[in-house]
This record gives sequence, C-alpha cells and structure tokens, in this order.
Amino acid sequence: MSQRIFAICLLVVFAFFAGVAMSHGNKDTQPAAQESTASVKASPAEGYNVHVLAPHLVDGKQMGPYHHYCKVIAPDPQIQCLIYDSTETNANLVQVEWIYAKKLTRSQVPLQEWNKDWHDHKIEIAGGRVQVLDLPPDKAKDVADLVATTDGMIYHFYFGSMLPTGKMSVAQAVGHKPMTSAEYKNYESK
Repeated sequence: MSQRIFAICLLVVFAFFAGVAMSHGNKDTQPAAQESTASVKASPAEGYNVHVLAPHLVDGKQMGPYHHYCKVIAPDPQIQCLIYDSTETNANLVQVEWIYAKKLTRSQVPLQEWNKDWHDHKIEIAGGRVQVLDLPPDKAKDVADLVATTDGMIYHFYFGSMLPTGKMSVAQAVGHKPMTSAEYKNYESK
C-alpha cells in the first residue's frame, strides 16, 4: 500500500475514533436533543447490489462480458446499472445502462430511435447470454423475469491508455434486432 493511501486511511480511522470519543466524552455538557442519534440519509450511490453479467455490442463488436451493478429506482420498473469491465475493486466504470418499463419507452420513444439505441430485455435474456449472479436461482429468475418487462439503453465511455477520452457511444445488446411497428406496439404479447 502506498504511503499516501496509508496516511489517508490512518486519518479516516483517527477522525472516526476522535468523533466517537467526543460524542461520549462530553455528554454532561450536551443538551438532551443532541444526545439522540440522528438518522443518516442514504446516499444515491447505495443500493447498486444486483450483479448481472452480459456482453454488449460496442461499435458493432461483441465485447465483455460486463459486470452490471443495478438498482431499482422506481417500481414501474425503472432501473439504473453501473457497468464495469471486471469485479476488481479498482475497475473502471465503462458503461451506464438505463432500464425502463416497456410501457414507458414504447409510449415515448419513436420506433426509429428505439431501433437505433434501445433493446428489448426479453429478447436479450432469451438469448442466454445474461447471468444474474450472487443470488439463489429462484431470486435470480425473479430478477430476470422483472427485467424481461423492460427496454434498456447503454452508454459506453471510451478510455485512452488510462484516462477517459470524453467520447462515448450507445452500445447495444448482443442479439438485438430492429422491430417492425407492429412488434413495437405489441410488446405485451411477447
């Protein structure tokens, strides 16, 4: 571990213990209202704990598989996934996927745009390339069944040797095929 990281970790540990000592050390001088523990609001970064593995098409080439860490943000469902190139703790965030219920996308996204940028998760999951990890088989099936009711859009970020280049593209699901107008409108029968 580098000296800089070690020093930062040491400061964090020291600050934690100093805060604990201060909160316990001067209880006699604190008003009663301050003695109660205030609940800490969760950050938006918490909850990305559904782990999915799937390849994507980037610039027409199959790449990955990519590790998706997903979080449900609304019950429609609306889901967001942070996508990494590995499970290493220092892995790069290389993609982000937005997942929305078909009833939302199909009523708001024109077919031509959908065919270019979106994909149907029922088709992607049926292709056998998607794996829900870290869950018992019955719970993994529940996740796959829920996601099969959605469409997804993936933003891919490009990196130079080590740094992001500022360029991005829309990646696509492996096996995506453009839909006809009738297929697009008849999503509930699929």
